Amino acid sequence: MLDSKALQSIPLVPANTADPAPDYPWPKPYTSAMFLSFDVDAESAWTSKDAVHAQRLITMSYGGYEARVGTPKLLELLDQLDLKATFFVTGWSVDAHPAMAESILKAGHEIGHHGYHHLLPDPGDPWIEEELERGFEALKRRLGVKPTGYRAPYGEFTEELRVALVRHGIVYSSSFRDDVRPYRHRLADGKPGTIELPVTASYDDWMHGLSARFSPRSIFPKEHVLSIWKDELDEVRDWGAMVTTVLHPQCSGRPMRLRLLREFLTYAKSCPDVWITTGEKIAENFLRHEAGNR
Repeated sequence: MLDSKALQSIPLVPANTADPAPDYPWPKPYTSAMFLSFDVDAESAWTSKDAVHAQRLITMSYGGYEARVGTPKLLELLDQLDLKATFFVTGWSVDAHPAMAESILKAGHEIGHHGYHHLLPDPGDPWIEEELERGFEALKRRLGVKPTGYRAPYGEFTEELRVALVRHGIVYSSSFRDDVRPYRHRLADGKPGTIELPVTASYDDWMHGLSARFSPRSIFPKEHVLSIWKDELDEVRDWGAMVTTVLHPQCSGRPMRLRLLREFLTYAKSCPDVWITTGEKIAENFLRHEAGNR
């Protein structure tokens, strides 16, 4: 039954009051962009749902695949294609699998913040600040990295988190799904927030290619996903916009999914108008044009 009081409390304003995304040009000769990014959750993808999963070893093995096989295979593929990407890594994954995290950094890829335990940010949660601080601490201690980019676990956000990211010096976030070009957040008090590099929902491989033992979701065949990804990219190219991937080593690092990703990235590389790069580079492009327009 609907709670009428709760409904009356819904504010009559957009959830995101940021200005429309500016039409800043991409670096020449590119006229569109792809933010190539991965979410490295490892076992924290499962313990964040239920801490008891830590004792369910087969469930945990889905996440453990990342360090054993998935991430090394993806790094090998990116090296073969001469591509650089952003890896949003949970602090727990860095602490539990330091060699995996170090291999990402050694290969020249950007490391982004993805929380510590991969906990869902919910309004009023007291641990939002702790999750941020522990994530920063793990990345600094293990990798010597202070990340400039952040992706929210479970792709969820709150105003408290939006404010905290500015306070901690995060330059850009990549979590929202409300645009096809970068824009700058506006905080509830009207102050500027981080740059947002919006996610393209159809490029979340978890939705198409991961089926856990008790998941009701079946795996989509390569032909279906490749058709979705190519069509989205081609239309975005016509718009002069951007696509953002949300790929997971425990999914796209599997043999069938790696073959799919190889074919898609090879196609994307064959499009001379598409700038395939990291979040850091896209945010830098935004900042240059933003400063020029001032």
